[in-house]
Amino acid sequence: MVATTPPAQRGRPGRLTASTVLIGLTVLTLLVLAPFLVVALNAVKAPAEYAANGPLSLPGELYLRGIVDFWFRVDFGEKLWNSFLISATVAVLAVLISVLNAYAIGIGRMRGRIAFLMFFLLANLLPQEALVYPLYYLSKQVGLYNSRIAVIIIFTAIQAAFGTYLLSSVFRDFPRQLLEAAAMDGAGKWRVLWRVVVPTSWPTLSVLFTFFFIWTWNEFFLPLIFLISNDKQTVPVALGVLQGDRMMDATTTSASALLGIVPAVLFFLIFQRTLTRGVLAGAVK
Repeated sequence: MVATTPPAQRGRPGRLTASTVLIGLTVLTLLVLAPFLVVALNAVKAPAEYAANGPLSLPGELYLRGIVDFWFRVDFGEKLWNSFLISATVAVLAVLISVLNAYAIGIGRMRGRIAFLMFFLLANLLPQEALVYPLYYLSKQVGLYNSRIAVIIIFTAIQAAFGTYLLSSVFRDFPRQLLEAAAMDGAGKWRVLWRVVVPTSWPTLSVLFTFFFIWTWNEFFLPLIFLISNDKQTVPVALGVLQGDRMMDATTTSASALLGIVPAVLFFLIFQRTLTRGVLAGAVK
């Protein structure tokens, strides 16, 4: 007679493993969110209460003076608009240029495509510090220094280099049946691009757009060099300059950090479904 394991015992190891994984992920999530929670608590805490009870204590009442003071001190609405304008423009232009380049390299199979891919790969590997002086000199020569246009051009080129390298590998494996069917219907290369390639690759393009926006939003070094006027600075630059030049109490510092984090988090939450769809589409493909 063959002994059998009871169903409850057979299912227990799997349940224990799933519970362990869930507990581990919960702990990691709390560790990631803990700094944001501390910043949020101190942003709405009075300076006297912070000095008396420390940074980990709960606020006795909501103290919004630090957030209001910081908002008007740096004209935060203007900085938000500058960051949004630069990031959105760079994301749109970089995706557009990446699509055009990758279409020529990956699907058009242009001559010297390997050399072009190596060039774009090298552009991705160059540190920003190595680009500062030549870009500074060129922007001075053409009269674009201290303008948002200069920053948009620079970051569009940087992001498009990465996008071209990534999309070229994606378009290289694009289904040839779709291209041949479109050609048999009389569609030209331009129409194939916008009616077949772009709609089919939309999940990947939406992920690229989201990453380009967030990466550009978080940039600090190059905007610090090229945007010296106060009315043209972005959010990261305004936060860094203010905290470096002026003495602020812990409440105002926490308020500045909170205001700097919230827009990027909101954008990520809004486009979270887009990122999920793009990743799942790439996995299924």
